[in-house]
Amino acid sequence: MRKLLQKLLRFFSKSVLLKYKPVIVAITGSVGKTSTKEAIYHVLKTHFGEKEVRRNRRNYNNEIGVPLTIFGLETGGSSVFLWFLKFIKILWMIVFKIKYPSFLVLEMGADRPGDIKYLMDFVRPKVGVITALGEIPVHVEFFESPRQVANEKRNLISSLNESGIAILNYDDEAVRQMAEGISAKILTYGLKDRADIRATNYDLKVNSNGSVSELNFKLEFSGSSVPAKLVNVLGVQHLYSTLAAASVGITFNMNLVEIVEALKEFHPLPGRMRLIKGIKNTLIVDDTYNAALLSMEAALESLKIFENRRKIVVLGDMLEIGKYTPEAHKKIGKKASEIADLIFTVGSRSKFIAEEAKKQGFSENKIFQFMVSSDAAIKVQEEIKENDIILIKGSRAMKMEKIVKEIMAEPEKAGELLVG
Repeated sequence: MRKLLQKLLRFFSKSVLLKYKPVIVAITGSVGKTSTKEAIYHVLKTHFGEKEVRRNRRNYNNEIGVPLTIFGLETGGSSVFLWFLKFIKILWMIVFKIKYPSFLVLEMGADRPGDIKYLMDFVRPKVGVITALGEIPVHVEFFESPRQVANEKRNLISSLNESGIAILNYDDEAVRQMAEGISAKILTYGLKDRADIRATNYDLKVNSNGSVSELNFKLEFSGSSVPAKLVNVLGVQHLYSTLAAASVGITFNMNLVEIVEALKEFHPLPGRMRLIKGIKNTLIVDDTYNAALLSMEAALESLKIFENRRKIVVLGDMLEIGKYTPEAHKKIGKKASEIADLIFTVGSRSKFIAEEAKKQGFSENKIFQFMVSSDAAIKVQEEIKENDIILIKGSRAMKMEKIVKEIMAEPEKAGELLVG
């Protein structure tokens, strides 16, 4: 049934794209895809209008979700009747002329070899964006090596023709190397000197009660420099999403001032390094959407800005990394031992975090281990004190948002602020 559904969706996707000819911006990577997609969508809709730009919602980034985004439809689940109604709507789009967006911003995931190549068979982007892979990419479980993950992701830009544009994260070596042999024009972004679009002079400030943060920087391109600011973000990793969005804006002839103005209104989605007020006048860093080695390290690093406050880290398993599981969790254990005052772990894989922290000399009395997030939530609530900073992060399946809800000052806002 699923294979038949895929074939039908692919066939009709080709027809819809051929008829309406939207400009497609496709995004892949192992870290930062969704934040980058949202930033690109925000910049483009600010300039071209909200009705002219469509992007994937939720996790619609696979062989089913991408076509549904093309059609502007929600999933039909397992209901044959609902899918029948959706195909009626799709046929209507093909037979009759409807209002259709000028731009599609499509995030694309790759859980297994061949996933990106499959999508490129019927989605032909004008612009391909690759975010970051990191030392141990997420979703590497079904790949032989990180190199094979990189090769799969590279299919997104190798499919571009000479009129296409490949936008690459210069600071990620594996991504930077993908440029070799690509027919499309290459644009790079990053914090390093040789990137085409750069953020420089960046400075993160958090107000005294932690309720508002500002990330100030200069956006530089081709000899021009414009002051820029992101509000309510924590960690320089947000710069990469905004730089990718700026690169796409530049591709479509937006100037730096327009791009900076658009980014002022951009805010991270729930569960992406969001600052939330906690009980006992604490501050929660909610990064519960997902976890990979690279993003986990960045989240821990971001806590260094809070110099004179006790730091608690609540870390769940990093999933879908297969044979790299012990190595990746041990790396996080070492880093956590250097930054945190208390360490909580959630899940069977996170035992490696605790073991490595102990090996590094971190006091065993300051490490708390749990199998599920709901059990950890009670102990976290008991241990936190006035003015603590609490980072909560783990893979999506670990449900780490339950811990955030337990200790947030306004739990009635959970539906608005937390991952759904």
